[in-house]
Amino acid sequence: MTVTRSPLHIDCDFDSGNILIKDASDPAHVHLNIRKDSHSDHFQWFHFRARGLTPGQVHRFSLDNAHESSYQNAWSGYHAVASYDQQTWFRVPSQFDGKALSFDFKAEQEHAWFAYFEPYPRARHNQLIERARQIPGVELLASGRSVQGRDIPLLRAGNGAAGKRKLWIIAQQHPGEHMAEWFMEGVIDALAANGPVIQQLLAKADLYLVPNMNPDGAFLGHLRTNFKGKDLNRAWQDASVELSPEVFFAQSQMKLHGVDAFIDAHGDEEIPHVFTAACEGNPGYTPRIAKLEEQFRSTLCSLTPDFQTKYGYTRDEPGQANMTLACNAVGQAHDCLSLTLEMPFKDHDDAPNPRTGWSGERSKALAGAVLETLLKMVDDLR
Repeated sequence: MTVTRSPLHIDCDFDSGNILIKDASDPAHVHLNIRKDSHSDHFQWFHFRARGLTPGQVHRFSLDNAHESSYQNAWSGYHAVASYDQQTWFRVPSQFDGKALSFDFKAEQEHAWFAYFEPYPRARHNQLIERARQIPGVELLASGRSVQGRDIPLLRAGNGAAGKRKLWIIAQQHPGEHMAEWFMEGVIDALAANGPVIQQLLAKADLYLVPNMNPDGAFLGHLRTNFKGKDLNRAWQDASVELSPEVFFAQSQMKLHGVDAFIDAHGDEEIPHVFTAACEGNPGYTPRIAKLEEQFRSTLCSLTPDFQTKYGYTRDEPGQANMTLACNAVGQAHDCLSLTLEMPFKDHDDAPNPRTGWSGERSKALAGAVLETLLKMVDDLR
């Protein structure tokens, strides 16, 4: 029996949506392109909805310009994510032939969403901030503004008493790295639960949290940049109100309150592992900082199988750090432990989950281990 397929309707006119339709006339093989970031040539993040799927039938989606994306090597071993309800996301086996990324999807329902990673919606962000503000001891300390005028909340957990350590965690400077705000939700979940780790940590330290540094880029479906086309994690030497007010705000607040440890949560497109990058190339790098970095890594390894130290970025040579990165700039300015925490878009190959790959839930769980790590070394930070 021949099944007549209805035309598909593909759209991305929603929060974090990104796709361009090349040819959707054949529901069995839809050709798409990923749209570039505004005022930038970067692209990799995609997020779209397909309506009119035929349950029981296989639909193929091809992202034809994948080979021109910002990180071409990222597609090797990568599998797209899909959802029928925008709540439960699962991996779809995908193939990269050197040009297009394609995946075959046997539909169970008439509509589905597809994305590069499990998205963190702006509505959920707003709910997260409101939920955080209801937690005893958590306050909205300040609020910046993005280029397009979206709020950038800075939360503080703790009383700001003299002598307490000041621990900063920021996320999603690169807007397509949605695992970073899932990680921040894990931090706030831990604050809400107020278990022994949080109680002991807040007795000695205050947490300064920026859950989303780049709300414009996240909403617009960007991979890498803000609305002005600025890579915020390359703006920490020349931040301006005009081009990168997001970084300008964070730096101003750091100068006002101080920093004793800094973690910048990110996602890495290519490396299928969780890892950290640090400040070994900074001109102000010292044995004290080196010891703190090693302590952080070894402690976190002991607390979760979702972290490892074998795979990661090539270490900078002494004095050769890129000082425009947040990790290096903050570490240098505040003489403190300063790390970039990278989570994968693919899976963590040392602890794989074939159904979800690395996911929002796993990002949230990692946050608990990071907070426990900070507790175990809070006395050693200064």
